[in-house]
Amino acid sequence: MLKAICSKKDLSLCAYYDCICDIINSCELEHLKDITHHISTTRFQHCLNVSYYSYIVCKKFRLNARSAARAGLLHDLFYYDRKEYNSMREKGQFSHSRMHSVIALRNAEQLTDITPLERDIIEKHMFPMTIKLPKYRESYVITVIDKYCAVLEVCIPKICSILSAHQ
Repeated sequence: MLKAICSKKDLSLCAYYDCICDIINSCELEHLKDITHHISTTRFQHCLNVSYYSYIVCKKFRLNARSAARAGLLHDLFYYDRKEYNSMREKGQFSHSRMHSVIALRNAEQLTDITPLERDIIEKHMFPMTIKLPKYRESYVITVIDKYCAVLEVCIPKICSILSAHQ
């Protein structure tokens, strides 16, 4: 069952899935299931979380929910360990926080056709680290949802372990 964090809904059975069905099972995204992200989740799960909640918010505000879902799924499409990257980078080279969106965009473009809106979302989801302002409202939605999901992914497992220890 395909689920987002804090959701009981099977995402493969709802309209959201229609937006991402052509890329969700790609080898490129499958590979993200093997990479730890935000301490206690996988990079795939993080991308799914951002994708689904961005879709919900954009749909609610009558924005382009389809592009938000697709770009959210692809926004962290990179395969290296960010800690290793930062420890090995040379002086003057951009940090992971600033560089990974460029790499994710390049990988996304190799996987599927990317619209200008999706390009802006992927490229600028780390604003203000990316310096350039996002051009679209959907880009701001993803930027905020990305941080929201990161907090959930770090905090929820800790809260659950604290609660289970007290039972």
